Amino acid sequence: MTYDDPKQLHPYMSECAAEAARVARGVPADRLGEPTHCTDWDVRALVNHWVLYTSYGLEHRALRKQLPEELTARDFTADPDWAAAYAAQLDRAVAAWADPAVWEGEVDLGMAKVSALDIASMVIKETAVHGWDVATATGQRFQVSDDAARFVLDVVEKHGDLYRQYDGFADPVPVPDDAPPFDRALAASGRDPKLGH
Repeated sequence: MTYDDPKQLHPYMSECAAEAARVARGVPADRLGEPTHCTDWDVRALVNHWVLYTSYGLEHRALRKQLPEELTARDFTADPDWAAAYAAQLDRAVAAWADPAVWEGEVDLGMAKVSALDIASMVIKETAVHGWDVATATGQRFQVSDDAARFVLDVVEKHGDLYRQYDGFADPVPVPDDAPPFDRALAASGRDPKLGH
């Protein structure tokens, strides 16, 4: 299956964003300093990365704007209501991609231009995979439909070598061929799906 129709992909963006907002609300403030399975990142660092790129970054990509340094340097978790602010920003970001025309053309990332379709697809993947990271680190579950999971798997497989080149993914983790699609996506990105069960 090819995933190049915004009318098909925008619902996946909405679904993953809604689940991300739900998981964010379940992150206890007293666990932000705890370690995670992501090397060198505690829960706070992981959450800040997740919030920055999947909500602010996603909206800025749609608007063809660069992320300002004020945002890239911000500790979002310093705000006690960060989860509510994240949910509101996710809504703005998803709304910014509601127009199919936004998915056309390229997005200038500064060091390279990438197709808007690829950028949106990779951020949907980031929302789900890092959402699973946050959920797993805080005793929660991140769940998406099998259709959305198959899309995330497709993105992981398409861009996996690039992510591994920049240490974004570890080596794939073996899982059974009949494993659920989200487990296969996690495993292909170098995550052990058993951590989240």
